[in-house]
Amino acid sequence: MCRALPLLAGLGLSIGAVGLGFLAGSDHLEGARLAARWTSRVGLPLFLIAYLASSLHQICRGNLTKALIRRRRQWGLAFAWTHSVHLVALTYFLAIAGTPPDVVTILGGGLAYLLIYLMALTSNNWSMKKLGAKWKYLHSFGIHYIWFIYLLTYAGRLGDPQMSHIGIIGVGLLVLALLLRLITRWRKKSSSEKR
Repeated sequence: MCRALPLLAGLGLSIGAVGLGFLAGSDHLEGARLAARWTSRVGLPLFLIAYLASSLHQICRGNLTKALIRRRRQWGLAFAWTHSVHLVALTYFLAIAGTPPDVVTILGGGLAYLLIYLMALTSNNWSMKKLGAKWKYLHSFGIHYIWFIYLLTYAGRLGDPQMSHIGIIGVGLLVLALLLRLITRWRKKSSSEKR
């Protein structure tokens, strides 16, 4: 797997989401709203790849899962890129719509972005060595907090008849991903205890 592939995927997906959002919108405001929404959605598969790389490799060892493990940092950085584009698209939409976000969204989303950027900045061997156990705590807490924000976002779609299918798919994927991580962690722990 090419080292740049995850970053190119993130770049292509986010540019495509912005472009398609504006093309699909009935007017400029609707286009901006769709661009903001779709840039978040295209980040989900990139996030899930980074979130599940280790678990998938434990379940099915092969060249593909080995490549995912080797490039997990790049997948995480690709996700950080798509969510940076999402932040710009969302800020633009809110500015032209004239609707400021509520305090809960600012605080919850703000913490998510802080964690995204801290993880991106420390996704290197030097930071891992310097931070030691703190590095693992930061990345473990950060990735699960982002998972939680995604879950809340997709769960919020469940009550909307026009968007409930998106909510079902998003919540389903996120819950399955968490279950997969928990199962593989439990299997790894129980096998190490038997030794």
